[in-house]
Order: sequence, then C-alpha cells, then structure tokens
Amino acid sequence: MAKTAMDVLQKLVRGRVVLNAPMAELTTMRVGGPADLLVYPADRDDLTALLGVLRERSVPYLVLGAGSNLVVRDGGVRGAAISLAEGFRTVERRDGAQDRITFWADAGVSLRRLIRWTVDEGVSGLEALAGIPGTVGGALAMNAGAWGVEIGERVLEVEIMTPEGDVRRLDRDRLRFTYRQLDLPAGAIVLGALLWGEPCPPEQVKAKVQDLLRLRRDKQPLQEPSAGSVFKNPPSESAGRLIEQCGLKGVKVGEAEVSRIHANFIVNAGMATASQVVALMGMIQERVYVRFKVRLDPEVRIVGDWDKGKLRIQE
Repeated sequence: MAKTAMDVLQKLVRGRVVLNAPMAELTTMRVGGPADLLVYPADRDDLTALLGVLRERSVPYLVLGAGSNLVVRDGGVRGAAISLAEGFRTVERRDGAQDRITFWADAGVSLRRLIRWTVDEGVSGLEALAGIPGTVGGALAMNAGAWGVEIGERVLEVEIMTPEGDVRRLDRDRLRFTYRQLDLPAGAIVLGALLWGEPCPPEQVKAKVQDLLRLRRDKQPLQEPSAGSVFKNPPSESAGRLIEQCGLKGVKVGEAEVSRIHANFIVNAGMATASQVVALMGMIQERVYVRFKVRLDPEVRIVGDWDKGKLRIQE
C-alpha cells in the first residue's frame, strides 16, 4: 500500500494503525500472508470514523477477533483488518433479577478474561467456554460453544455497528442463533452483548471451569497451533469420529497435519502454509464423503487472497 494510506488513517483515526500486519502472527493457526492494514479503533466513535474512511474509498474490511477459527490465505488480506482488542475491553455488572446476574461484555474481551471475571464474580453458566481461544465478539458471531452449551443461550441483547457507522441494539427476540452462527446484517460489526448467568459461589464456578479445562486438555491438541475444530458436526454425528474412521489421524499435506489427539483439528506441525491447510481440508472432505456419503461443512473461516495484490488509498 502507498504510504499516503497510513497518513490518511493516522489523521482521522485515534487508534493504532499497522501497515502490512503479519496475519500468521495474529491467528492461532499461524499461517497466511499480511493484511494491508490492521487498525485498532480506540472506541465506538473511532470505529465510526474508520468505517467512514473505508467506505469513502471502497476499502473492504475484515473484523478480527483473537484469530482463532480463521485461516488466512497465503496472499494475505486486501484492505483493512479491524481488531477491537484494544478499545473494547469492558466487562461490568448490570441490574438484573434476583435469580440471575446480568452483565455487559465488550467484543474485544477475551473469553479467557470473561471466564476469569465470572469466577471472581460468582456467575455460572458460561463455564463451557473456558479454554476457547477467542473473544466475546467472535464467540457471538459464530455462536461458540462446547459440551452442548452455546453462548447464544446466555444472550439478552447484542450491540452492533452497521457499515454506515450506525449503532444498533438487537434484543433477544430479534436475534437468530443457529449452530455456529449468528445471523447479522451484512458487514455488521459486533460491539458487545448483555449476557446473563446464575449466582453461584466462586469456588464452585472455579471448580467447574477447572474440570472442563482438564477435559479439553485431554481431548484436544492445545499445545500445537490450530484453528480449533475444522468442520461442523453433521446432524447426530461427530466430524472427528468420521475423520478418524477414515484413518486420517496423523496424515499430512506439507506441514499441515490431522491431529493425532483429535481428528477434527488440523495442526501446524512446523511451517505450514494456508495452501497446505486448505488442501488437507479438501482431502478430508473427499475421504469422508467417499466412505460415509456425508459432506463436512467447514467451521473455520477461510479469508484473504491466494496472491498478494496491491491496494491504494488516495487522499
């Protein structure tokens, strides 16, 4: 990108702006080329200003959470990647009914911090999210969950910003959560949510969290770079079981490998590329379909370009 693009954004946006941001360092899979720009808006007004700049210059944008559940193609991301990690970090109690605790969580709050907050505050109901390497915004957008529990079950209200910079609050009746998805207007950015949980002694919440973390460590390759579960579970079936039954554990394409611990994880066994990850995903889908006549749908998002291009923003 031309240096003038940085000048334009730094004049109009108060948050941090990074040129040619290395997406391989910003995603849990550790693959992919750079983003032309990575912007950390300072607050809602700053995000509105940023979207105005991008809209006026027809610059596409990608909202980045913690970089989990994401595979960035080797050419990188054309346009801007937007992270709310630095300006959207509030977690606070709100007024609630006697039998429940309601609280607000900004989109940039990590799930790790959210779970730690619920332990400290004695709030039960979100323990199943422990160990998921995401943010509140990403978890809401994909209706993250585990062990039969989804974050959508605990949502009272979601705040979004439209591509035009308008802030809207959507109450529970206007939200449609489905398996690993929240239906939102095109281009909408999740800013945060009002959530609820049950009062519970902190030591009991902590014990539940620790039990689930141990279970996750036993069953998932948490020590290796991955994007989490690669495929959605088919109805009444386990994607991991189908992949394992095809004998694919340990199979590699380049340095991308089907985990030997959990077959629905692809791990970066060294210096894997996005091309290798996507090729391995295709192999898995083909083998599972040939044997079981089941089509596996990706749970991970694949974004960006295969070839590095150029984007120029004019003054």
